[in-house]
Amino acid sequence: MFNIERWQEIFEAIAKNKLRTFLTGLSVASGIFILVILLGVGKGLQNGIEKQFERDAAGIIQVWPGATTKAYKGLNPGREIQFRNSDYDITVQKFGEQFEKNGATYNAWGATIVYGKESGNYQYRGVNPDYIAIANATVVKGRNININDLNNKEKVVVIGQKVQLDLFKEKNPIGEKIAVNNINFKVVGVFTDPGGERQEGRVFMPLSTTQQVYGAGDKISNMFYTLKKKDSYEEAVAESEKFSKNLETILKSKNLVDPEDKSAIGVDNSIVEAKKFYDLNLYIRLFFWWVGICTIIAGVVGVGNIMMIIVKERTKEIGIRKALGATPVSIIGMILHESIFITAISGFIGLLTGLALLELVGPQVQSEYFRNPQVDFNVAISTVIVLVIAGALAGFIPAYRAAKIKPIVALRDE
Repeated sequence: MFNIERWQEIFEAIAKNKLRTFLTGLSVASGIFILVILLGVGKGLQNGIEKQFERDAAGIIQVWPGATTKAYKGLNPGREIQFRNSDYDITVQKFGEQFEKNGATYNAWGATIVYGKESGNYQYRGVNPDYIAIANATVVKGRNININDLNNKEKVVVIGQKVQLDLFKEKNPIGEKIAVNNINFKVVGVFTDPGGERQEGRVFMPLSTTQQVYGAGDKISNMFYTLKKKDSYEEAVAESEKFSKNLETILKSKNLVDPEDKSAIGVDNSIVEAKKFYDLNLYIRLFFWWVGICTIIAGVVGVGNIMMIIVKERTKEIGIRKALGATPVSIIGMILHESIFITAISGFIGLLTGLALLELVGPQVQSEYFRNPQVDFNVAISTVIVLVIAGALAGFIPAYRAAKIKPIVALRDE
């Protein structure tokens, strides 16, 4: 039990060993400090990765055509694969129940778009109604392309905010007509995209309209799918991987591609790619924990060593105490109090210093893959408590040895 006399004894013992106590405390404090910083950095990396891949939680699967590299069924390698509406239709027919959203696009990389005296060169893309949501874009004015636009091949467009600012300035574009490669379209909506200006410099129009007015026939460029959400991330990954393999198999069979040809049809499974980054971040954080804990262990060992030195130097004092009636428990308590005091004070200094540094420097770090470094305060406090317990255990061995010293032997010690 702590009392004034005991506190005085602790401070006197520490005062006699200023340098050793300081170095030991510094070792413990630096261990906690390093662990807090590493945990904060690990959390910052996790936050950055989650921000970059937040839309991948929906399980976006993109498919695009390539060129064959293997001969198959009498067809030579080097054949360019061209997706058509029938490729998209067969996937919807086969797997439609698994989809949350799905869409196909026809991409054109450059178009002269004119409104009045203003003009610019932008990408236009024929899309299905679901595509804007799949692309993580949000309609902020007007409406999205709908199924009626698709069925009736309406000449309507949804433009990005960059296109709006370039062509319309401050004017509301909804209902206005623009010419896309000399063909007039009515603006029905404006979208924004977290990708910024590069993504907002696009124009979306119904896929069927694009194919008809620009002579694309039934050609499509890419297909996109998002699967229905599962109860767990592991389930979502497993289902997504299974679907990707089945999808690739069907498309290869329809387009007469060797099943082992890896270049003819490309499939990008975003949730699987995101998992690779999450796993990498987990390994990094585990490594950080390992480094921090090793540093803390070094500090705890230092506490044990200094307590052994203190016991050695106070052997005669301990002998006198025992001769005057001090019990082994009181001797152990005296040493343990000093050990706990050093680890607790040093641990909290390291903890508060680390948290203060993260709070000060964290907001100043600007990076796409590093955001808001922080440490769960409960985890930090729990770490300090474990450290104090470890410090007590480290001090127990020299304390137990001190309690076993016989008074007559202690009084003879030089």
